[in-house]
Amino acid sequence: MWQPDRETIERGELERLQLARVRENIARIAAHNPAYHQKLGCPQPDSISDLRTLQQLPLLTKADLRAAYPFGLACVPQKDFARMQMSSGTTGKPVLCPYTRSDIAQWAETMARCYTAAGVTRDDVIQITPSFGLPNGGFGFHFGAEAIGAFYIPIGPGRTLLQLQLMQDLGATVLTAIATYPIRLIEAAREDNFDFRKTKLRVGIFGSEMWSDELRKKIQADMGIETFDIIGMTETGGVGMGIDCAAHHGVHIWQDHYLVEIVDPKTGVVMDDGREGELVVTTLTRQALPLLRFRTGDITRILSRERCECGRTHLRVDRFKGRTDDMIVYKGVNFYPSQIETLLLRQDGVAADYQIILGCDERGNETMEIIVETAVALSAEQQARIRRELYDYAGLSVAPQFVKVGELPRAPGKAVRVIDKRHS
Repeated sequence: MWQPDRETIERGELERLQLARVRENIARIAAHNPAYHQKLGCPQPDSISDLRTLQQLPLLTKADLRAAYPFGLACVPQKDFARMQMSSGTTGKPVLCPYTRSDIAQWAETMARCYTAAGVTRDDVIQITPSFGLPNGGFGFHFGAEAIGAFYIPIGPGRTLLQLQLMQDLGATVLTAIATYPIRLIEAAREDNFDFRKTKLRVGIFGSEMWSDELRKKIQADMGIETFDIIGMTETGGVGMGIDCAAHHGVHIWQDHYLVEIVDPKTGVVMDDGREGELVVTTLTRQALPLLRFRTGDITRILSRERCECGRTHLRVDRFKGRTDDMIVYKGVNFYPSQIETLLLRQDGVAADYQIILGCDERGNETMEIIVETAVALSAEQQARIRRELYDYAGLSVAPQFVKVGELPRAPGKAVRVIDKRHS
């Protein structure tokens, strides 16, 4: 462990620490941003008698952060900013997230914990493929690598053949990436007769987008590595909010820095452990942009608050199923793309890329195409089984179209799984 005393802290002590830090956050907001404090309903630090009392405060949304552009929710003067990152989004004003020097140190600390939980040490060579621009990903992996003292290769995204060359020539042992990028590397390796098993690569740390257990199995089998699911978002401080350990029984969230709740996406009511809902995050140690009860949009559930077999006491959430805005409603059927991915990738011969295209015919009736890449031609029996399982497990009556690997367009960043033309 990177910080054994903090990562194995007893539950009672951890909750007392969280409560103290929530109160400190409220005091900070009240002192440095009265408008923000008013938006929260003007709570006083001592009005939060226990962690459950926090549920009385309103939920904060991404729309609230956009409305505060550029730094309307900041709680330190701009002269104390050390840097900023920008949250990705497709509409409206961007969300700018400032950091103080202390915030950067906290980011490095949680990332160092994540690396260590994945078995990464100063003796490793870390290949960092996420972007080093306004998005946060590359920088989080960079700060963590510096904290543990490892040699790292800050190559960033794209340049796939160079990625493979440096992986081989520099002896990379750890690969960090958005979750679907390893599939691009696997495709390029196949075309270039590159064998990952002849490299020193042993660990993959992937996140930033939903990736199913089936995709995880495929990446591990094709690359010969152990993978770890890392979570985090720019709004709450960046990648490194949590990671699964070597036990792979859920994603640990660093609770001395983040307080999490699961709420009903429709009502906002807090849900019991074990029930699936939307992840809500309260940051506990951020100075520049402290957030209370921020709705992340990520769908998960709390798996356990008990000590993990790895020894850590920080709670574990399930791997993210999707996002609240990912849910597709088609002819009255609700489903997530992750359900389709899981169903497809467990079939022999199916490759990792697929696309769901929604539209309307000339009479206004909804239509759906599912285009699936396959490594080999599927038999009529296999195709029929996939169609049957789409109906049995997702309630979808659709005949997928099967194409060769490489026929679907490749996005430069996150994979585009759904194209919805119904309202265009």
